[in-house]
Amino acid sequence: MKPAVRLVCLGRMPYLDALKVQHDVATKIKIQQKKGANPENTLILVEHTPVYTVGIRIKNYGVSEEDRLKKLGADFIRSDRGGLITFHGPGQLVVYPILHLASFAHLRKSVRNYVCHLEQSVIDTCKTFGVETIRTADTGVWLKERPLKIAALGIHCARYVTTHGAAVNCNTDLEWFDHIVPCGLEGKGVTSLSQVLNRNVTIEEVKKNYVPMFEKSFNCQVR
Repeated sequence: MKPAVRLVCLGRMPYLDALKVQHDVATKIKIQQKKGANPENTLILVEHTPVYTVGIRIKNYGVSEEDRLKKLGADFIRSDRGGLITFHGPGQLVVYPILHLASFAHLRKSVRNYVCHLEQSVIDTCKTFGVETIRTADTGVWLKERPLKIAALGIHCARYVTTHGAAVNCNTDLEWFDHIVPCGLEGKGVTSLSQVLNRNVTIEEVKKNYVPMFEKSFNCQVR
């Protein structure tokens, strides 16, 4: 029997509010795990208000850089995810799978396998729009023909329970990325499904296509 995953759609929400939801769900799963109960694996879909986030590896964003980015009208948050600096905001579908890895036999409790399957769910979703994307040595999902990132990834895993996830640019205002070096990768840009297809691709469109691809990649039932 395929593991069940509960779908939670939060709409548009500030980053810290969604982070609290993630942590609450993850804590509940850890308690269930400790008691030997079935974990309530959860897929959270959300769109954030403008925010720059930095991961646990970042060292070079001091107060002056933080203030500079805040003056643009975005929040600035230091997060416990992996990865470097990125932007989240309107027009971007953010995917937070809160999963107990042991529930998914094909992952073999491997964080590397988990990241690979998360990337694949995004790659397969882009393909439903006719957009060919790949994984590379750099994290995230990239256009096949050009070094442009269409989705960023950054995760955290503790006691085999995942938080954070992936952010897919649907019709995001890409100018927000001009003020940073996204994910610390010099000389490489970002794009969106709307830019690639030269039409407005909404979050709702992408969400509708993403859920079945997540089910396929993680061999689960989302409900």
